[in-house]
This record gives sequence, structure tokens and C-alpha cells, in this order.
Amino acid sequence: MQLAELRTFLAIIETGSLVRASEQLNVTQSTVTARLKSLETELGQTLINRQKSGATLTAAGLKLQRYAATISELWQQARAETALPDGLSSVFNLGCHTDLWHSLGERIFTYVSSSASNVALSVSIGGQSDLAIWLNDGLTDMSLTYWPSVRQNQKIVTTFVDRLVLVSTNVNSPIKFDPGYVYVEAGEEFGREHAAAYSDAGIARISFNTAQMAVEYLLTKGGSAYLPERIARDYIKSKQLYELNAPVFSRNSYLLVNTSVGDSWPWLDDCVAQLPKSLITT
Repeated sequence: MQLAELRTFLAIIETGSLVRASEQLNVTQSTVTARLKSLETELGQTLINRQKSGATLTAAGLKLQRYAATISELWQQARAETALPDGLSSVFNLGCHTDLWHSLGERIFTYVSSSASNVALSVSIGGQSDLAIWLNDGLTDMSLTYWPSVRQNQKIVTTFVDRLVLVSTNVNSPIKFDPGYVYVEAGEEFGREHAAAYSDAGIARISFNTAQMAVEYLLTKGGSAYLPERIARDYIKSKQLYELNAPVFSRNSYLLVNTSVGDSWPWLDDCVAQLPKSLITT
């Protein structure tokens, strides 16, 4: 098996046809066909259904897809690390949930950048499922996430707690029955507590699964929503948003580390210590 075969397989999936895959890879269609046939012969499975309407994955192809993507990404990562310029010894790959980058992820990035001068940095922003896959597959070394699940080769370095406060673009906005209320997904525990506190308030017409998207919406369209205080703080100071006198909720977040690489970082404990609790708990 060759990497070119895996990349061709992934290109077919991405483009939906062998013809478009050849255009994307800048090779002939016969080359794409030969690479796919070689991969299928080696695995003893048909991976792609070739139809006039396009190329679709077989059951075997679906199973291979994740591994092919991981192998390709790991190779890119390995090539980048072995080709590091003089003065750089390793690459620190940080995975961060979209809503945890502000303040928290930025602090980790800034600390490593300034304190570990021999380390190159790579940041991947995504949702909880992305972060779990990246960390489990070794594509990231550390994840700042809301998901506490830890595998055998991982450890929780520290835990943060976000304060979720109700904010609005209107200082006189009602606590309940606000027609402009936006529901922001913040985990199962928040969902239960929110439902109990606002059991008679009905269902929000608009919802988002990240606080960052909700902020952009509020600033453009107006309304109210529960947001992490550290994200809302600057907007409250500038009076673009107003904190309302409403129930306050909390949400745990976690810093997960792959021990195979984390144990070799002498600066890791100091990095965590530099994350001020005031960003989360005040």
C-alpha cells in the first residue's frame, strides 16, 4: 500500500467521482483508476461503487475512510516534525473546542509559544467529537474540551468551570418569555438545569451549538442568551451586551493529554499553572 493510493481514495470520496479526483490530484483518470484498483486488490475488498451518477462508498470503503484519513494526516504530521528547521525539536499539537479557545486556548498557545522556544505549534479547532477522534488517533497531543472521557493512554491535567450567565442586547430584556431568546447548547447538565429553571418559558425559536456563533448572532440581530462569562465579559464592558439578574449555571471543561508525549514536556505543569482561575470562576 502506498500513501498515494490512500490519498487518491480520499480524493474520490471528497469529489464524488474518479474524474474529479483526477482533476484535483492533477493526474490522469487512468492513474486514479490504477491506484484504486491496486488498493482494492491489496485489501481484497471493493471500496468504491462506480456509477454514472458518481462514486459511492461500499461498506468496506466506509470502514477504511477514517483510517485512511488518519494515516494521511499522521504522515503529514510526521513529515513536518522530521523536517523541522534547526532550533526546533518537536511539534505541540493542541486541539481546542471552539468555545474554549477564547482566553483558555489562547493562554496555552501563548505560554507554549513564549516559554518553549524549541517547540513548533499547531492548533486545530473543532467540536467535541472532532477533539476525541484527534486525540485518540494521536493527531493532537492535548485537547481542551467539554468531554471528560479519558482513555488508558490519556490523563486529565486539570479541570475548569465556566460560569454561564444570561446576557442581552437590551438592558431591560425580560428574564423569561423574551421572544428574542437564543438557546445555546452547553451540555446535558445545563440542559436539565435550564429546563427546570425555565419550565414555563417555552422553547426558543433559535438555537446554536456554540457560544461563538450565538455571540455573532446577538450582536447582529439582538436578543438574549446564556454565554460563558469569560466570552461575554468584554462585550458587557463595552455595553454591547448586558448581564441580566437571572439564574447562573456552570459547565465543566477539561484538559486532556496523551501521556506518551505529555510526560516528555517539562513545561506542561507550569503551562497549566499559568491559566488563571479568574478567567473561569469569577
